[in-house]
Amino acid sequence: MENNSPAAAPDPRRYAGRFLALGFGLAVLALILDQGTKLYIESTMQLGESIPVIPGILNIHYILNPGAAFSFGENFTIVFALLQAAVFCYVIYLLIRKVRTLSWALTLGALLGGVGGNLIDRIFRAPGLGFGHVVDMISVPGFAIFNVADSFIVCSMIVVAILLLRDVPMNGAGKNTQTATGTDQPQ
Repeated sequence: MENNSPAAAPDPRRYAGRFLALGFGLAVLALILDQGTKLYIESTMQLGESIPVIPGILNIHYILNPGAAFSFGENFTIVFALLQAAVFCYVIYLLIRKVRTLSWALTLGALLGGVGGNLIDRIFRAPGLGFGHVVDMISVPGFAIFNVADSFIVCSMIVVAILLLRDVPMNGAGKNTQTATGTDQPQ
């Protein structure tokens, strides 16, 4: 027998602060990993240098990418910087105002860290503000050269798609959960 009393459903607001901290914590971790690997590659390799890690499968190949994925749109670097800044701000908004579940907090935290890592490159790397080139170094022959931030972005977007397909709400409200007004309402 199902208990639909208000006491049976956990209040998603109760853990909101913890989820926010975890989301931002993961974002900071992603930023540190991304920027740390980029600084390491820049200080230990020459531009264009490639080191086989698993021959024929994985290389470390240091390049600077002025465009988006697969170096698409090399003449639109400022557009990518502005889009990344907009996404960065929107994800912060979602984390602070909307997210009340661990799954969404971690997913958006990973996305925030990835977008932030590449946005830092666009803002602070040569040739200048908004036109900076992104440091890429993970090479899969016949596919792409990417970085840690790109990995966080792609993985988080896969999880976003899964959460959306499974109809997992950001606010933690499920069927017959108590709303802020104190009434039971179906989702």
